[in-house]
Amino acid sequence: MRIRGCPATVTGEQSSKPWPRLFGAGRPEGSGSGSQETCLPGCRKAKGQGARGRESGSGQVITLLLGGARSGKSELAERMAAALPGPVTYVATADPGGDPDFVRRIELHRSRRPPEWTTVEAGPRLVEELRPLSGTVLLDSLGTWVASVPGFDADPGPLCEVLSGHDGSVFVVSEEVGLGVHPSTEVGGRFRDALGTVNRSVAEAADEVLFVVAGCLLRLDKPTIGGRDR
Repeated sequence: MRIRGCPATVTGEQSSKPWPRLFGAGRPEGSGSGSQETCLPGCRKAKGQGARGRESGSGQVITLLLGGARSGKSELAERMAAALPGPVTYVATADPGGDPDFVRRIELHRSRRPPEWTTVEAGPRLVEELRPLSGTVLLDSLGTWVASVPGFDADPGPLCEVLSGHDGSVFVVSEEVGLGVHPSTEVGGRFRDALGTVNRSVAEAADEVLFVVAGCLLRLDKPTIGGRDR
């Protein structure tokens, strides 16, 4: 199956309908009156279970969106969250720390959010801030959370526990930093390894994992060895 307007191939379950362009105004082909499917990935109401065994129509689906810088992962997550019934809580983990460029990027993210969304500034207290929430949550991002924890010592265990027990759908945005060259500094290598460990743990807990590259979408599946998920 291919994304309309993009050459990338989507792995996983097959469908007769292509996914829409991620950032275009168009809707999926066949949408409109009488359409069987008009939702983005992660918002589908298909029967049966998700990739991690959770009922995909239960309204309690965890979707992890991975991608590099400027890939469009945050914009896609925002569209997916907006497609679900409110209320929506946006959980931010970034601290600009006086960096003017980072401040501008945060302001751009804020400008895209619907005014009715609630924003929670979590910083390193991500797990504590997530625990009391309910309903649809958009968490952006795991990379800035790991960077905010002293020594990058972020424990994914409690985070995955809170995500799995959340009453509502959760869209988790994270940076994929392990595809480039080896970091030139020791601290860069520790950050890459720490975030990679967190990403793998959250992917294991997630019902759906999506990889966003240059505005195009790939669904990632857990490897199956000997007929069993690994």
